[in-house]
Amino acid sequence: MPYVILTESSCDLTPELVERAGVEVLPLSFTIDGKNYPHYPDGRAFPIAEFYDRMRAGAVAVTAAANVAELSDGMEAHLRNGEDVLFLCFSSGLSSTRDACAIAAEELREKYPERKIYTVDTLAASGGQGLLVYLAGRRRQTGASIEEVQDFAEERKLHIGHWFTVDDLAYLKRGGRVSPTAAAVGTMLNIKPVLHVDDEGHLIPAEKVRGRKAAVQTLFQHMEETALPEQEAVFVCHTCCREEAESLREAIQESFHPKETFITDVGPIIGAHTGPGLMALFFTAKHR
Repeated sequence: MPYVILTESSCDLTPELVERAGVEVLPLSFTIDGKNYPHYPDGRAFPIAEFYDRMRAGAVAVTAAANVAELSDGMEAHLRNGEDVLFLCFSSGLSSTRDACAIAAEELREKYPERKIYTVDTLAASGGQGLLVYLAGRRRQTGASIEEVQDFAEERKLHIGHWFTVDDLAYLKRGGRVSPTAAAVGTMLNIKPVLHVDDEGHLIPAEKVRGRKAAVQTLFQHMEETALPEQEAVFVCHTCCREEAESLREAIQESFHPKETFITDVGPIIGAHTGPGLMALFFTAKHR
């Protein structure tokens, strides 16, 4: 039976990657300067570059969990057309969006008992979510059934490595990820945190490194330590640091020879919490 893979715009897939994977991305929303906007992969409602320009100028951006009705509408459009739905959700460890997705799916199962509606908590965010969605989409394109792709996503999700660093601790301080004292001392000493997403989908500080260059190198070192020998695809994601992302991609291609390596911009749904200067690396790992 025909089916569609859905996810939310927290996945940070570009329009080109959405098309390559044959998936659909439903928008989540953010608020900046008191106005609310949906975020689409192509940034049609609010360009990504302008979002970070506003943040640098002092604007405060916040995000909210997905609306059950909006997620339901996104799924129902396919159910009405006779398609089953596999929804790969933003990590329940970082957002209540997954709960909203589960509620919408349960309501729709009653309305469309003849259709299959599956949800997977990716326990992932940004390019980690995007990488899992991309790989799932590619499997659908080879003829895998909805159950086979669901099983693949469930098996693979704890093997997506998430490693990233930020340039400005102020945004993590605002979100409660670091204390005001730690942020002040870290800024003074040029300390950069290296963070990852754990097996429960939570954002976890892993270590502290002095200097931006060393922090980015630490992301690469974690890939060296945990990456599986064969890499189908690797995502390098960033906010406003394209040159660094290009250099990291070159190092990855030289050392790991992945079949595909993509650079993507981190959108407002994740970027509201990290600010400009985020560098992130996502790959298939022995463990997270």
